[in-house]
Amino acid sequence: MKEKLQRIQEEAAKRIQESDSLEKLNEVRVAFLGKKGELTAVLKGMKDVAPEDRPKVGQWVNEARAEIEVLLEETKKKLEGEALEKKLREEVIDVTLPAKKMEVGHRHPNTIALEEVERIFIGMGYEVVEGPEVEYDLYNFEKLNIPDGHPAKDEQDTFYISKDIVLRTQTSPVQARVMEQGKLPIRMIAPGRVFRSDEVDATHSPSFHQIEGLVVDKHITFADLKGTLEEFAKELFGPETKTKFRPHHFPFTEPSAEVDVSCFKCGGKGCRFCKGSGWIEILGCGMVHPHVLEMCGVDPNEYTGFAFGVGLERIALLKYEIDDMRLLYENDTRFLRQF
Repeated sequence: MKEKLQRIQEEAAKRIQESDSLEKLNEVRVAFLGKKGELTAVLKGMKDVAPEDRPKVGQWVNEARAEIEVLLEETKKKLEGEALEKKLREEVIDVTLPAKKMEVGHRHPNTIALEEVERIFIGMGYEVVEGPEVEYDLYNFEKLNIPDGHPAKDEQDTFYISKDIVLRTQTSPVQARVMEQGKLPIRMIAPGRVFRSDEVDATHSPSFHQIEGLVVDKHITFADLKGTLEEFAKELFGPETKTKFRPHHFPFTEPSAEVDVSCFKCGGKGCRFCKGSGWIEILGCGMVHPHVLEMCGVDPNEYTGFAFGVGLERIALLKYEIDDMRLLYENDTRFLRQF
């Protein structure tokens, strides 16, 4: 028995010395000390040893186990040290190299302008409402007093999904949907993406953004509209800003007007930015047409209202003095990081 244990011990020592990785060393441990290992098999065969020899044989087995465990532990420490040294050699960090630059994103000029407009109108008690970009012709045209054959349909040449479904040309359909709900009074703005079949140039795009506002209540007059837009212009462009209303025509408002603001660059004296006129056009507005109120289920004899619409890109272009609208969508970080 002693010779057998000596042979097992020598075999274990040889295999431990030949192990060049922690994985192989663990295999040796299992082969000799595991549940089905060679030393464990000797212990299981103790039943065949004479009772008077069992204590001595048990001692020999324990001594062999102890020596194998010492060899395993020493070799394990050696292999771990070699692995660490190799890792340190292969994964050298040059602390003189500059660190990786973290690029932190920020808001787009359109987003900055939109949040500023929303802040102004929310401060006046308005609600921000959104609606679908793919809209029924009924809401995009019919309920806004633009029936089939109306010239305004040609001006707003749009993309048709089918005969009755279009990509919306304005966010006014959101206003019609809100009026249909019958929850009066209404004070809302509707920002969102709109689509028109326009060629791309410095001031046009087939996809752009609008912010349209609507107020419907009893005793609303044009004076309320003028006061609201004057306050909006002063908040957006500065307290010295003046507004000018010019008569215009929109199918869904009557009377209608275009709104100019005094040039915030030259103070109204005339410069390149305002093309020498001292004024800059910013939006269209008017009193909601009684027929539009009627089609949306609002009694025009009891309620009146006003509406206005402004291009978000136009606000951004004016506010940040950008000459070309295409710059907003080219994703050139050299341009965008200025804001």
